[in-house]
Amino acid sequence: MRVDNQMWVHEFILLGLSDDWDTQVSLFALFLVMYLVTVLGNFLILLLIRLDSRLHTPMYFFLTNLSIVDVSYATSTVPQLLVHFLAAHKAIPFLGCAAQLFFSLALGGIEFVLLAVMAYDRYVAVCDPLRYSAVMHLGLCTKLAITSWVSGSANSLMQTAITFQLPMCTNRTIDHISCELLAVVRLACVDTSSNEVAIMVSSIILLMTPFCLVLLSYVQIISTILKIQTREGRKKAFHTCASHLSVVALCYGMAIFTYIQPHSSPSVLQEKLISLFYAILTPMLNPVIYSLRNKEVKGAWKKLLGQLSGLKSKPGT
Repeated sequence: MRVDNQMWVHEFILLGLSDDWDTQVSLFALFLVMYLVTVLGNFLILLLIRLDSRLHTPMYFFLTNLSIVDVSYATSTVPQLLVHFLAAHKAIPFLGCAAQLFFSLALGGIEFVLLAVMAYDRYVAVCDPLRYSAVMHLGLCTKLAITSWVSGSANSLMQTAITFQLPMCTNRTIDHISCELLAVVRLACVDTSSNEVAIMVSSIILLMTPFCLVLLSYVQIISTILKIQTREGRKKAFHTCASHLSVVALCYGMAIFTYIQPHSSPSVLQEKLISLFYAILTPMLNPVIYSLRNKEVKGAWKKLLGQLSGLKSKPGT
């Protein structure tokens, strides 16, 4: 097909989850509540880490970054999804679609690298506790966090650029809840094999490589824990990793399932559900996991609530 005869799309239509009005209203209410819980939960985690000096450690420095990523990721997708639930014309401008793809892809990549960095932090804490403060100093933590943000953003910029250079011809309907990478690539009316190779390569670099580093870290961690003589010691060592391990299990599994094999990708419905999982469920659950499975966070909550109770009782005394 000659380029002269191609039509470039100025906006896209997102089909979303359902075209039934009652279903859309119900989903709007459900996802609005989940989004508000996500924003509130992550904001409270950030506030708690800021106010409690006991949480001014490398682990919670990285958790601060993770909470910012989670809120930003949800915000890149959910507000537009909520608007479309109540809109008759479910359109998104070309530039808006490109921006949504860039931010969601960047934040997803940042999270995967950040989880590998957090696994290294847990490795040092368990396997080399006496040198933990010396190894995980502020300079190294800052460099690792910056590496996470830069690598995720650079990959997303590259993927977004090569994706939106593809001619879409008259294809403007995206059967998805958002401008997701594979869904947009499928609209192209030219051969997309080079894009699929780029997706594969970036999946290996930003998904499989961090995942392998996480596995390597936990092999060493488990090996060290098993060498601890006392049951209480083993329990305490494992407990320091439980929250992070839960988040890793949530985040990596379906991403690998979705992106590592573009040719044998899941069904459209599965893709939508996976996107919802990462856009709403994971950001909502992460602060819950770190609150319920972490003694330091629970202790900080009790301290903060005690201080608030004391402030409330003062005016009446």
